[in-house]
Amino acid sequence: MYRVDPKQAVLDHVSKQTAIGETEQPLSPAAEAIIAAPLERSMSGAVVSGVTQLVEAALLAVLGYGIYEMYVTVDQPAFYVPVILGACFLANVLFNAARAHRIAAYRTTFSQLSRVLLGWSVVVTLLAVGIFLFKAGDYFSRVWLVSWFLGGAALLVAYRIGLRALVMRWTTQGRLRRRTVIVGGGKDAEDLIDKIRGSASNDILLLGLFDDRFDDRSPELVGGYPKLGKVADLIKFARRTAVDLVIVSMPLSAERRVLDMLTQLWVLPVDIRLSAHMSKLKFTDRAYSYVGDIAVFDMADRPISDWNLVFKWVFDKVVALVALILLSPIMIATAIAIKLESRGPVFFMQNRHGFNNELIKIYKFRSMRTDMLDQSAAKLVTKDDPRVTKVGRFIRKTSIDELPQLFNVLKGELSIVGPRPHAMQAKADNKLYYEAVEGYFARHRVKPGMTGWAQINGWRGETDTIDKIMNRVNHDLYYIEHWSIWFDVYILFMTPIRLLDSENAY
Repeated sequence: MYRVDPKQAVLDHVSKQTAIGETEQPLSPAAEAIIAAPLERSMSGAVVSGVTQLVEAALLAVLGYGIYEMYVTVDQPAFYVPVILGACFLANVLFNAARAHRIAAYRTTFSQLSRVLLGWSVVVTLLAVGIFLFKAGDYFSRVWLVSWFLGGAALLVAYRIGLRALVMRWTTQGRLRRRTVIVGGGKDAEDLIDKIRGSASNDILLLGLFDDRFDDRSPELVGGYPKLGKVADLIKFARRTAVDLVIVSMPLSAERRVLDMLTQLWVLPVDIRLSAHMSKLKFTDRAYSYVGDIAVFDMADRPISDWNLVFKWVFDKVVALVALILLSPIMIATAIAIKLESRGPVFFMQNRHGFNNELIKIYKFRSMRTDMLDQSAAKLVTKDDPRVTKVGRFIRKTSIDELPQLFNVLKGELSIVGPRPHAMQAKADNKLYYEAVEGYFARHRVKPGMTGWAQINGWRGETDTIDKIMNRVNHDLYYIEHWSIWFDVYILFMTPIRLLDSENAY
């Protein structure tokens, strides 16, 4: 393991603070207090609802088949199993149509029970009518049908009562509440806060407000919530504590203010909504989304959230584990070759920016001479660079040096596919990357990856000009805006093919 130069460590820390917009000047005391407070891990309402539906349908299906196994003497699974599965599917459709699979519904007792019991009654009634119309009474037991109806009703009541207790517990803990800030101030923001209290207090944890105005129109305390700073301070705030939702309380007529605000905040991995509570213009319901009962316009969405986040997590872990198993002989051989050629550690670790500009330490196979290691990557590696060893030159061209980052994926710091994490002090045309490209940090709205859309499109290797880094960033932003799990699969499939082109890899 190499030893870090203390002076260089300080420089790296300062560069990180500058890069993410954090200066020595602290945030307001109110903002610092929120950052210092313990943070409960939040849960996605969409994922909770999805899991609830799967478990509910599975329980009904198991109950129906269990009654069939215990009571029906004639072996007819070909008739019963499709009917049971179809009935459970129809029940789920009706429960959703009755809005019984929403977090707000889970918090109720009479309302959700009446909806699911009515839906279940409709399902069994339709099933009975269907059996009668198709003259299938000889194939289905009436005792089975009645038993499944009564047992299913009792199961739904017990399940929903238990679900309500669990959801209320999570609500009390704040795990189902979205951490929210308001951009704006004054009377308009106060009206918005009142509406949040009235219809969304169980779903929204309001932290405070950010406003660029400092006059009588924007007091320091609005509706009982403090002003935490200016809009620019919100970026620093969201880098240091979780923020899920930003609600902008500005009139639609304030086009320039809204545009300026969005230009600053779009680099953050948060949902941004423009409140329509004070707009005199009325649009169709399809033009709005809702926070509680508050109509809002969607201005920006978190790139990967809810179930997509689950799918990507599973994809990353499965691919990383399989790759480690399959590529372990290559990794072992590389480690031996590095040790045989030059003295020093096998691995090289370097600080880079991760999700939301979080500082992470990535692993690589060492490709340079130990006495010439460039911890901050202040000087890009060029063709025939004397710092690079013979083994290092080969593993850099073939990207074998990146394979230890599979451990970063398993730790949750990297994804298999995503924007490549750049070195802290990397420069293009003597400018740091974030200085050379406007909106550079928008790449960090998702986890960085081992490979990405830019890499398979030829933007791999040296980025010594502004044009090169701009093209790489543009490809990264395209990936973020068009992400899907199939997009990841395609990039992963194309990566080994594109590795054959090593012209720009030194």
